[in-house]
Amino acid sequence: MDDETIHELFATLQPISIRRMFGGKGIYADGRILALLLNGELYLKTDAETASRFEAGGARRWTYQREGSAPVAMPYHTVPDEALDDPDLMASWARLAFEAAIRHGTKKPPGRSTRPAASKTSKSID
Repeated sequence: MDDETIHELFATLQPISIRRMFGGKGIYADGRILALLLNGELYLKTDAETASRFEAGGARRWTYQREGSAPVAMPYHTVPDEALDDPDLMASWARLAFEAAIRHGTKKPPGRSTRPAASKTSKSID
């Protein structure tokens, strides 16, 4: 899935940002991760309040397993199939994911600037 399609799917939550992670992409709104794109599959953030709604909608929970360990269930579910073709329905699922991300309570810390520090003689514009 390309970035343009991701922006279309999350149009109601703009602006979003997309970052590479886990060999896929992390999708953020307001500094909070609300979705992952892994192996061509889109997963939305869920929690105790929303997981059962996703499962009732036919979504599958993301699990992974490291060699020699038990499977680990992650707080993300696939997007119900019909939502990918219905912008209004997708907006509802995306909103649930964003609300779960807010309840999770963590924002991605701002990245470090790669710009050199301003000299002491430069004036700042505020």
